[in-house]
Amino acid sequence: MTLHKRILDNLSHTVLVLDQHLAVNYINPSGEILLGVSARQVHGQPVLELLHLDGRFNDSFIKARDGGHPFTEREVEMTLRPDMVLTVDLSITPFSEPTRDMTLLLELQHLDRHLRITREEHLLAQQSATRALIRGLAHEVKNPLGGLRGAAQLLERQLDAAELREYTQVIIGEADRLQALVDRMLGPAKLPQHVELNIHEVLERVRQLVEAEADLAIDADYDPSIPDLIGDHDQLIQALLNIVRNAVQAVGNDGHVAVRTRCHRQFTIGQQRYRLVIGIEVIDDGPGIPAEMVENIFYPMVTGREGGTGLGLSIAQELIHRHRGLIECSSRSGQTVFRILLPLQGAMHESA
Repeated sequence: MTLHKRILDNLSHTVLVLDQHLAVNYINPSGEILLGVSARQVHGQPVLELLHLDGRFNDSFIKARDGGHPFTEREVEMTLRPDMVLTVDLSITPFSEPTRDMTLLLELQHLDRHLRITREEHLLAQQSATRALIRGLAHEVKNPLGGLRGAAQLLERQLDAAELREYTQVIIGEADRLQALVDRMLGPAKLPQHVELNIHEVLERVRQLVEAEADLAIDADYDPSIPDLIGDHDQLIQALLNIVRNAVQAVGNDGHVAVRTRCHRQFTIGQQRYRLVIGIEVIDDGPGIPAEMVENIFYPMVTGREGGTGLGLSIAQELIHRHRGLIECSSRSGQTVFRILLPLQGAMHESA
């Protein structure tokens, strides 16, 4: 592999090389991910057919090829399919050599991707602030609770009347309940036990548990090419269980829930770029999450379900964060998607 190809393969934005007929000779891995195609599929395909660009771009490409002048177009919309419209900055750079035909370098900078990175940075900052708040709150609450419980126990020993001891039992019981609530907010206390595991075995275990609880079959669409990852088996089960249970509770017995996995190359989580990332999507066709709540659902005690504690998603986000990953959510009426991102291979030590 030449150095130039290695550089193109590792760029985070989309690069295509076009021949003199404006057909695709090369597309880098980021382009394959963005457009949902493989290099083999698109080799030799006219670029306008691939990108579904307006016909006016044909003249711009021809002028760049024939005149050797680069051009850039901002905020171009590409409709890849009815439910997928991308907004990109598009640049064309012609290259000519004495003994070779003109070659065009087409670069696409995905603007929606920058919005996603900004949103992910917000989620990561939110998670960090939440953990600091919970730890501080736990410290301030647990010490008085211990003193309150101990005082109630001492008082109980001094009381002869059984009906009075009932009141001290109420105090002790409520102190224990608050202690358990604080412990749940903090999440699992044990150190993670990282082992090599298959994410699909984890997901199948979650499916079995949830299907045993509810009268609903969960569809699975797995990418069999995903390699094993290093993680804590129990913590990943707990995180995914919280999310899948929420989806099932949202749709009831008549809805539809699906779990889908895909592998992403050269993928960014926040400002950190990874060579390989697992994307797990939990999709339901329930009523959706109100728009004003979507931004806050990973905070503790935030819930839209009657009787819910609002801790499940907060704990799931913390457990995934321990694996250097992130959970995102998008929702509208009839479709809610929770997307779990888990790095498979190490960071590339460069910002996106």
